[in-house]
Amino acid sequence: MTKKTISAAAAVLALGATLAFAGMHDGKEGKGGWDGHRGSFSEMYAQKLNLTDAQKTQIADLDKNFRETNKAFFETQKQTREQYKAARDANDTAKLDALRPAMESQRAQMKQLRDAQDAKIKQILTPQQRAQFDTLKAEREAHRSQYKQQQ
Repeated sequence: MTKKTISAAAAVLALGATLAFAGMHDGKEGKGGWDGHRGSFSEMYAQKLNLTDAQKTQIADLDKNFRETNKAFFETQKQTREQYKAARDANDTAKLDALRPAMESQRAQMKQLRDAQDAKIKQILTPQQRAQFDTLKAEREAHRSQYKQQQ
């Protein structure tokens, strides 16, 4: 191979890798997961659970209602997280100690909200889909635990 051919092939590979990586994000910021900035339930599990169009619509409606109903809580939780991050960045231990109970309370409340939402979603699923949903949730939780241990 000539130098030009090798250079051209390397350029094509680099461009392809860049486009493949950019395509993985679909133009969205953030990590994969639930809610708006991370993708929705439908996007994550519709294909894995082989949802029908009716199920997709029902779950999308549930998601929309969930976000609207809990909008004020989500905003409060976001503000608390931002304050906590600012205090951590400033190494303000007194502020961190003051915010910790609110963070823990909001975390517990969010878990209750998610569990209730999952229960509603499971009512829409078939028994086979429910079992697969539980498996996917367990895998996600194991992955999350592993990630936390690495930090």
